[in-house]
Amino acid sequence: MRKLAKIGLTMRVEIDTKRFYLGRDYCEALEHFGAIPLHIGLIPKKEYIREAVSNFDGILLPGSDTDVDPLRFNEEPHPKLKTIIHEKEQTDLAILAEAEKIGLPILGICFGMQVLNVSRGGSLVQDIDSQIENPIKHEQGKPLERNSHSIEIKENSRLSRLITKNEGVKVNSHHHQAVREVGRYLSASAWAKDGVIECLEDKRPDRFVFGVQWHPELSWKTDELSNNIFKEFVTAAEDFAAKRS
Repeated sequence: MRKLAKIGLTMRVEIDTKRFYLGRDYCEALEHFGAIPLHIGLIPKKEYIREAVSNFDGILLPGSDTDVDPLRFNEEPHPKLKTIIHEKEQTDLAILAEAEKIGLPILGICFGMQVLNVSRGGSLVQDIDSQIENPIKHEQGKPLERNSHSIEIKENSRLSRLITKNEGVKVNSHHHQAVREVGRYLSASAWAKDGVIECLEDKRPDRFVFGVQWHPELSWKTDELSNNIFKEFVTAAEDFAAKRS
């Protein structure tokens, strides 16, 4: 019998009330595929992060209604930069560093993909509408789970193996920033029609490190690709748990 995978998820923080929180969709998706989701408080202390990560079989970095500080990739703040919460990005970056040391499977979603890229030395488009030529709409609004634009998927990529046909694939969209320069050991494997990168994968065959710009936690019940992303991630975490035990 395979061991249930324990997946750590970093939370968000509500500035006015100072409460940690996270939408239920992430945990419900992980639990559906047989994992045990566990929240990680935004406490950027090395000892806390090291001990927490050592108990997990995978890490999910969720979306956030904040931006990564552009000073982390040597840029000054754009006029349309949104809220920066240092505890959020510091915690995510520290977790990524620890996860890299032990080879934990990682799934980064939206902000999670962006901070993953920055952690590898990559950079971001700070505001798509003003910095991308002829952009499509990437902040679709409600209903949140609706697939609102198409993507082109690289052949023979990990992502391409999660779909039955590489035509007419659509995703939801809730972001104003995007990956610009791709970081170390990462490669892009999906793009929107305006060139915005929609998926990152680790080039190393022995690592499951995956980032998507859309929100599969919102659409896994109805969308084949989003469903298979969670299934693949949980399977990778179960494999890690089995090897460790």
